[in-house]
Amino acid sequence: MAEAELDIGEKSAGEHKQEGTSPHSTTAPSVNAKPDNTCLVRIQSPKENDFIEIELHRQELSYQNLLKVSCCELGINPEQVEKIRKLPNTLLRKDKDIRRLQDFEEIELLLMKNGSSEWIQYTPSLTEKSCYNSNAAKMTY
Repeated sequence: MAEAELDIGEKSAGEHKQEGTSPHSTTAPSVNAKPDNTCLVRIQSPKENDFIEIELHRQELSYQNLLKVSCCELGINPEQVEKIRKLPNTLLRKDKDIRRLQDFEEIELLLMKNGSSEWIQYTPSLTEKSCYNSNAAKMTY
């Protein structure tokens, strides 16, 4: 009789689990629901401190991809970038650093110094950028 009760107890405990899933599943639903990582990016500048949002596919998180997308969105040449910093004070140097970024982390691009001690100052207007999408700018959410 005790064995029969044990079988019933095991079945009732199993009934609460969804079929094909484990109660200790390591896959977070938010990873599947949101394939992009959104970062806030700006150029280091004493005059300008606004960020723009960029989206990077989680499967393509790499230093080169972050550099390429950031430079395209900001309208600068990737060769102008000396360093990439996660604010407040962490240098990003390799792909592993980029993969650890969380959504809405603040990233700052430090540009190469020109002949003088001044940082290169170039912040184009949105309409000067080759990747500017005027249709998206007019959309309301």
